[in-house]
Amino acid sequence: MTQQNDARKQATALTYDTNKPDAAPRVVAKGYGLVAEMIVQRAKDAGLYVHESPDMVSLLMQVDLDARIPPALYQAVAELLAWFYRLENGIDEGPAPEVAPVAGMPGSRKGSSPAA
Repeated sequence: MTQQNDARKQATALTYDTNKPDAAPRVVAKGYGLVAEMIVQRAKDAGLYVHESPDMVSLLMQVDLDARIPPALYQAVAELLAWFYRLENGIDEGPAPEVAPVAGMPGSRKGSSPAA
């Protein structure tokens, strides 16, 4: 996921082990500027879908590297993973889910219009 802001681009990368359904997704890469651009380019080179969502990336940047996402982000990330699954399996069900304001996460913008 990427975000373009006034100063520097931001990007995060998640991994999710479908063999361990009780385990939450983990943040496996995150960075600003050149590092963010490298994260995005490596994902694209690997054939991975890159989803751009300023709200989601700003929340994921708060998660420690190699840490599992907090419960406050479960629903938003689950909706995104479900959308990726449908996309990869040829089930087109419209645009990517929007990120709703997340209670309990610093920096979440309650009442704002979520970005896709």
